[in-house]
Amino acid sequence: MSFLPAFLDLRGVRVVVVGGGEVALRRTRTLLDAGAQVQVVAPEHHPDFAALPVTALIRHYRRGDLSGAALVVAATSSADVNDAVVRDARAQGSLVNDAGDAPRGNWRFPAQARRAGMQVAVTSGRELPLLAQAIAERAASLLPDEATLDGWAARREIALTQPETVRAATLDALRRDIRQSVGLA
Repeated sequence: MSFLPAFLDLRGVRVVVVGGGEVALRRTRTLLDAGAQVQVVAPEHHPDFAALPVTALIRHYRRGDLSGAALVVAATSSADVNDAVVRDARAQGSLVNDAGDAPRGNWRFPAQARRAGMQVAVTSGRELPLLAQAIAERAASLLPDEATLDGWAARREIALTQPETVRAATLDALRRDIRQSVGLA
């Protein structure tokens, strides 16, 4: 089983998303953030797709649509179409995510929390995406805002320039403040 970490570099990787609804839109945005070249195949697309740098095929899925795709997402409202996409992706050796039936795929999108340049990706390692989403939401509440993060980074930089006798105490104080901020102290 493979997971798609938030920091994965997919620059230049061809990805096909079959489906044009909100789930397909969320998956597409994640893939674009990772640098993927995304093609979306669906007879109807969510209006927000128009603003995204994707190749849009406004039609039903056809078997050859996956040719050359390293990653495939099946995100339609039709179990039959998703079955065909998963089957075709596996037959050509592509990684595939079935948004409607995760166990049929061989890779996952983690639940993610982001703030101020910090990222946390969570997967349950099981078929419990609701648990991963809940934990990601909790993690998001712990992430510092930009000003706090900048302050901690500045304190660390100052500590690194201090004499060794002072550095350890300064870093320990910073560590305590950070741990307290996330509820560990």
